Amino acid sequence: MKSNQFLLFLISLVLLSCNQDNKNLENNKEFQSYIQTDAGFAVVNNNEATPIYLSDNEHSGVIKIAEKFQHDIERVTNVKPNLIVDKEPTEGVAIIVGTIGQSKLIDKLISDKKIDVSSIQGKWDTFLLETVKNPFEGVDEALVIVGSNKRGTIYGMFDMSYEMGVSPVYYWCDVPANQKENVFIVRGSHTKGTPKVKYRGIFINDEAPGLTSWVYPKFGDFNAEFYEHVFELLLRMKGNYLWPAMWSPRKFYADDPANGELANELGIVMGTSHHEPLARAHAEWKPPFAKGPWNYSENKDELEEFWKGGMERAKDWESLITVGMRGDGDEAMSEETATDLLETIVKAQRGIIEEVTGKPADETPQIWALYKEVQDYYDKGMRVPDDVTLLFCDDNWGNIRKLPALDAEPREGGYGIYYHFDYVGGPRSYKWINTTQIERVWEQMHLAYEHDVKNVWIVNVGDIKPMEFPIEFFLDYAWDPDKWTADNLQDYYTQWAAKQFGKEHAEAIGEFVKKYTKFNARRKPEQLNDYVYSLTNFNEADKIVEDYNTLLNEVQDLKQKLPKEYHNAYYHLVEHPVEASANLNELYIAAQKNKWYAEQGNPLANEYAKKVEELFVKDSLITKYYHEEVAGGKWDGMMSQTHIGYTYWNSPRYNNIPETTLVDENTEYTAVEEEKADAEIEIPNGAKGFIENNNYISIEATNFTDKSEPEPFEWKTVENLGKTGSSIISLPIKEGRVELTSSSPKLSYDVHFKSKGTIKVHAYFSPTINYSTREGMYYGLSFNDKKPTLVNYDSDPLIFNYNGKVPSNWHNDVGDNIKIITTEFEINEIGNHTLNYFRVDEGLVLQKIVIETSENSLPKSYLGPPQSHFSE
Repeated sequence: MKSNQFLLFLISLVLLSCNQDNKNLENNKEFQSYIQTDAGFAVVNNNEATPIYLSDNEHSGVIKIAEKFQHDIERVTNVKPNLIVDKEPTEGVAIIVGTIGQSKLIDKLISDKKIDVSSIQGKWDTFLLETVKNPFEGVDEALVIVGSNKRGTIYGMFDMSYEMGVSPVYYWCDVPANQKENVFIVRGSHTKGTPKVKYRGIFINDEAPGLTSWVYPKFGDFNAEFYEHVFELLLRMKGNYLWPAMWSPRKFYADDPANGELANELGIVMGTSHHEPLARAHAEWKPPFAKGPWNYSENKDELEEFWKGGMERAKDWESLITVGMRGDGDEAMSEETATDLLETIVKAQRGIIEEVTGKPADETPQIWALYKEVQDYYDKGMRVPDDVTLLFCDDNWGNIRKLPALDAEPREGGYGIYYHFDYVGGPRSYKWINTTQIERVWEQMHLAYEHDVKNVWIVNVGDIKPMEFPIEFFLDYAWDPDKWTADNLQDYYTQWAAKQFGKEHAEAIGEFVKKYTKFNARRKPEQLNDYVYSLTNFNEADKIVEDYNTLLNEVQDLKQKLPKEYHNAYYHLVEHPVEASANLNELYIAAQKNKWYAEQGNPLANEYAKKVEELFVKDSLITKYYHEEVAGGKWDGMMSQTHIGYTYWNSPRYNNIPETTLVDENTEYTAVEEEKADAEIEIPNGAKGFIENNNYISIEATNFTDKSEPEPFEWKTVENLGKTGSSIISLPIKEGRVELTSSSPKLSYDVHFKSKGTIKVHAYFSPTINYSTREGMYYGLSFNDKKPTLVNYDSDPLIFNYNGKVPSNWHNDVGDNIKIITTEFEINEIGNHTLNYFRVDEGLVLQKIVIETSENSLPKSYLGPPQSHFSE
């Protein structure tokens, strides 16, 4: 090859490589930051900030957020740009912010064909960031932040703030800005697309004593000064919908008339909870707003006048109006399913909406929440007009109760989901600390999305703190459910941690959050006094303590490597939930050991009694530190929720130390030997697979030895979702139920039996509720090549045992965070066999399989036996 030909060849290779790199960058655009520190459009460069321009006819809420955006740039760079609202830029460079059809600056750029907004115009809550050469005469270049509506414009500014280094929880968790001397934007166009779920929001609920103990001294009331922080948090996380605090005496619209005005100004769509119709807080149902019983049959005129007042107040603001009715105090209206009465109520409410707004009812967005017993009305045939969104609900414990059929006809109002990170009710209230795994949120909301639930996603977040991490995931996932999958979900932890604390320790911090949420999801803190962990079998209780304390040591070691300005944020988001949870688990296990040794008459009981006292005091000191030391006492009162000493569903008034027993040091006793649940295993010649030992075989569901995935099916591991390991699900959801045959999607597990006869296969599932309109919820099991047995996961009769229909044993299932289904088989020969698990219905989440080979032979434990030995 001649030298010039060789040179051309090399150039072509470089160009091909560059083109491929550009393609890869384009394909991964949503995962790339458009912020740089060395080149591009200069936001701040060499201590000079590019001025921000807005039109004077822009939405006032956009202008207010532009002031926060201005301060965000200053937080990052220590340089504050000028904010100019009433002028057109005439020289140099500029940042131009505005809303299509509401900004003279933006509309002029569109008419002059300087920007093309066809990709976002008319869309919901969408923004575009674009660099433009010579946008106006004399101006060299501009960065244009343009929104399809005012929220789109606001999201554009706040998205850029987050990318620069300002966390959405900078106020709520004291996260410092990621400092940069210079900030540049990659030239070109940038967008996060249009949200896939229309209304994405949170419900502040159960807000006493935590949030109220903080709000009243700091703000005086749940007023606009307080709610401005809530609205800003929502907007920074790209949420747009809020159910406000509603425990009596809180009344969002009445407590401060500025609340509703500010929400509307900033683009927050206001709603009211499932039992607060027509924009009325239930706490308003008293003089001077209303009188008489909360009973439509007896007090129709007063109720309708009351609802009319709510609509009059909110008629000019963007709202999602709740219709329907529940009984006084968030209870059922009656013991019977009052379908006819509720249909009459909804019709009357829609008449009020039409009267007050002067428009047909279907032009005002409405929602009907099928919460608890109200779902029974729907199941028995009650329907509302097609424009009303049907809000399906979970069981208050993160398990969705009802979804539309996969082949359901589309509805104009669509469907929504009301989900829970916090709850007051049975079997125990849980509101103290974050116990939510984002893996379970992903799995359940993925189900909802695949069932076409795309109009509303709202989650009960209690006091907001300390739920900031799952709130952000919930809203991120609602924005784009296609972005996060079973394959990349674990990356969320690292990406989120990098945004809060920088990239250097992001992987480790993400792992800490991943671990503590897994540990807390095993058993909610409020249920720990049931003494569920085994002190003897598998060394389970001690391993629980060891897991937490090992994690705490790692968390505290890493804290010393972080700059001190990050310590408050780290305590909020990582250290406190680990430290507080570790201490509480050790407290209850120490109390359990005291009881166990006291029953033996063993003086070791006294050591554990003292340990209980020490850990109980330590719990109060952890809370004291949170209130008095973190951020200089900024959060005093926020963590005042009681969490020790539950005896039934509701919170104890005070934390109550577990009872302990002291033993006479001179008492003679007989030590109780630890049960040898895992004797040393003998592996028979030729054994293959998981080996029976001590009359059981235990297998983590993801450790299958073979799988069958006929098109279009695939088995997916949901890493970290599980009490001991990970979980496995069958996709796609949209295929629904499939016929059970030997060629169905299948997982196979090689096992080796040392005994034969009747065996029990215990399948451990996440406690999914049968959300389908179909009868049953099925999977298949078989051994070897035998015809598979059809097993009904939902064979328990439904009973009215919890203010609405839930499966029998539901209290135990959700308390244990596991549902175990047992199927018997006959094994006629010892030796190697294969257990097969088949998909029939979508939506089942398999965590573990335990095979019991002798009646009542399983050693008792909470987490189940550890995985058995595997032989190749």
